[in-house]
Amino acid sequence: MPRVIVDCAIYRDGHRTEGPADFSDALDEARAAGDAFVWIGLHEPTEKEFELVASEFALHPLAVEDALNAHQRPKLEVYDDSLFVVLKPVVYDDDADTVTTGELMLFVGDSFVVTVRHGEGSPLASVRRRLEQDPELLAHGPTAVLYAVSDEVVDHYIEVSGMLQADLDDLEAEVFAPVGGDTRHTASRIYSFKRQVVEFRRATGPLTEPVVRLAGAGLPFVDERARPFFRDVGDHLTRANESIDGLDRLLTDILSAHLAQMGVQQNDDMRKISAWAAMAAVPTMVAGVYGMNFDHMPELRQAWGYPAVLVLMAGLVFWLHRLFKRRGWL
Repeated sequence: MPRVIVDCAIYRDGHRTEGPADFSDALDEARAAGDAFVWIGLHEPTEKEFELVASEFALHPLAVEDALNAHQRPKLEVYDDSLFVVLKPVVYDDDADTVTTGELMLFVGDSFVVTVRHGEGSPLASVRRRLEQDPELLAHGPTAVLYAVSDEVVDHYIEVSGMLQADLDDLEAEVFAPVGGDTRHTASRIYSFKRQVVEFRRATGPLTEPVVRLAGAGLPFVDERARPFFRDVGDHLTRANESIDGLDRLLTDILSAHLAQMGVQQNDDMRKISAWAAMAAVPTMVAGVYGMNFDHMPELRQAWGYPAVLVLMAGLVFWLHRLFKRRGWL
């Protein structure tokens, strides 16, 4: 078995069974049994590594190209021999406040499921374990795998949106904290947070149309009895999208409030600067007049003239300080 194949198993009547080590023989055995299917999981295969799998399962060349190149939007494509579904799992790093998306492709066909994983944000190991513990669900065949993977990915969207909401609450508290805190990097944090929400939306938004199609009728290789389950996935996806929309609107409001606060703060700073400049200008003006060396200056020949002018300057500065203080400029 090529090293790129993470797992290969035959499932019959909802139970994992021992089968041939070669996946082509496993597929033949599953189709011969009639009530079985083979599930092959691959992780970041190269073109050469995926070539044999694509040939054996008759996967469409366009879908194979998408699965190899990654960087696809969530979508559902119908081909003659299989369905091709693209999902984008997300991982949120709470310490770095970053959303990272992986890619997960599923080929669903006659008695087989091939999953191709790119990145680390793919919950296939946990899905496989959960399905193997639920024979009744697994007995529905490849459709059960498609449902379980979609459900896991979408449910994790809701978890990530909750974590984003918690961090956004902290950011909101920082923005509306009493004046005097360090807000130099707040705007950049808000913008960075908004970028993460946009990245999250790229994973969840385009998935709506494929899930609606899976919940409808007429798709090949999809068990009609699975339609209510995909409707449930669609409900969860709607919740996730609504939550993301709410995060985006709240971020916009927070950014507007922060910019308004910065404008008010700048006005306050300008008033303070103007007040201190006015208080410095008064004694400078008086001292400048007495420094002009005129012969006829008020009280120039009096012994108390010098201290009187100093007292006058100090009195004017004190009066201006009280005036600006009452008006809230200082």
